[in-house]
Amino acid sequence: MTTVPPAAAELSADEARRIALRAQGFLDAPDRRGGVRGVLRHLGAVQLDTISVLARSHELIPYARLGAVGRKTVEDAYWTGASDGASPARPHAFEYWSHAACILPVEEWPHFAFRRRAYRARPHWYHDLPDGAYDAVVKQLRAEGPLTATELGGAKNGGEWWDWSESKVAVERALMYGEVVCTERRGWKRVYDLAERAIPNEVLHDELDDRECLRRLVRLAGQALGVGTRADIADYHRLKGEQFDAVVADSGLVPVRVEGWDKAAWADPEALASEPRGRHRTTLLSPFDSLIWERARTERIFGFTHRLEAYVPKTKRVHGYFAMPLLSGGKLLGRVDPAREGTTLVARQVSLDTPKAVRPMAQALREAAEWVGCDSVRVERVDRPELMAPLVAALG
Repeated sequence: MTTVPPAAAELSADEARRIALRAQGFLDAPDRRGGVRGVLRHLGAVQLDTISVLARSHELIPYARLGAVGRKTVEDAYWTGASDGASPARPHAFEYWSHAACILPVEEWPHFAFRRRAYRARPHWYHDLPDGAYDAVVKQLRAEGPLTATELGGAKNGGEWWDWSESKVAVERALMYGEVVCTERRGWKRVYDLAERAIPNEVLHDELDDRECLRRLVRLAGQALGVGTRADIADYHRLKGEQFDAVVADSGLVPVRVEGWDKAAWADPEALASEPRGRHRTTLLSPFDSLIWERARTERIFGFTHRLEAYVPKTKRVHGYFAMPLLSGGKLLGRVDPAREGTTLVARQVSLDTPKAVRPMAQALREAAEWVGCDSVRVERVDRPELMAPLVAALG
């Protein structure tokens, strides 16, 4: 059982909340000159998901921090490579398994070597591959360059969604092993290429041992969270608790005590060096935003219970299919389940924790509508009926 040394620094619950907001880019917002790539490197991972309501989650993450950055700008920032003119362009990012399927800064490629080795050491998906299928996919990529699963011979066998074809199973296995890398999404399809061709040489062969990988990821998670418990920090890149325990003492994170937290915590020492100041963002958050990845952490820091209900039967949903929490003044004040009908953003269900959330919700809805090309907002339902008229009025 990991315990906090007696000399641990003490933080109030409010200090911990503001440290977390700054670490995630919502207070003392990140340098806008760094743009989307700066957000990615600051967070260390941006989660991908197939659901698209206002936009896909990997677009919503930089929007929430930077404001109305163009959606094409977001995609180009992730996937457009850099070239010195003498060699092919290399990506700034790659896709791999972190917290979930995530976009990761390409310089972090070496630090996922421990996971690639783990995947190679055990079978996956219980899919059998005939002899030669794996090698055939690698050979085709080598000969033809970057390809989607469809271009490799088809992604499915014709059955249910999980009924992958041999080529799809093979290329996904090659991705997990690190022989193949996803460096782009084209029409939401993964584009695969050989890692030796896509990943810069200076990081491709930097295969660190497991301990160094884990130490780096624990440190990165601590920096991205600002302050967190063992479970918070391990969950950021889906590490096991015992993996965290093995390296936290050498990670550079420092133990702290947080008012109201009943578990040990650690903080990024740089986060403790100065008091978080500046303007708070008012914005809608993707349910897959790393600020609210871990439900217990969200409840502990914000006193806000959040659950994605997209996979909950419709009759059992409380807040809606893709309810997006409202962040304003450094607090979570409500949520909205949005949809789009032509050029109208529809707030199918709005939940407001306090009347003070009316104006911030109206502001967030107007900005989100403009960002996705909608020219009006329609509110269908508010959980507190007495706030419907003030919200509609605030929307103007």
